[in-house]
Amino acid sequence: MTDKTMQAMFSSKTDLWSTPQDLFDKLNHEFHFTLDVCANEYNHKCDNYYSKEQDGLSQPWIGTVWCNPPYGREIGKWVYRALQSCVAGNTVVMLLPARTDTKWFHDYIYKRDNIEVRFIKGRLKFGDSKNSAPFPSMIVVFNKN
Repeated sequence: MTDKTMQAMFSSKTDLWSTPQDLFDKLNHEFHFTLDVCANEYNHKCDNYYSKEQDGLSQPWIGTVWCNPPYGREIGKWVYRALQSCVAGNTVVMLLPARTDTKWFHDYIYKRDNIEVRFIKGRLKFGDSKNSAPFPSMIVVFNKN
């Protein structure tokens, strides 16, 4: 891994991490997603998706929702929005960095009856990267029931 790649991955210089297709396929087989709320024309995982320009945070999250949010400083807003959507009767599945020391993890995920956390063994390779991410990941399921 080059110094430039290391600097980008350990900083907030990039928050765009394309979901590994095999991981998404397994989850989609289980959940049957109807909406990808944080995507673009190249990396969307569902036919129905919100792009950055559409601002998925301000759009309705209805149905069975997939979300791989930007991993920068705004990630807590996405997790909070998932919780809101769940309370409104929707299922939201998120791919998140396993940052169990953060405020958003403790406020919106930890010790909630309707939320399931699945820690991913090993490190994911996002998008077309040849290298694994420098952080662990988790799947968080916000169950509507």
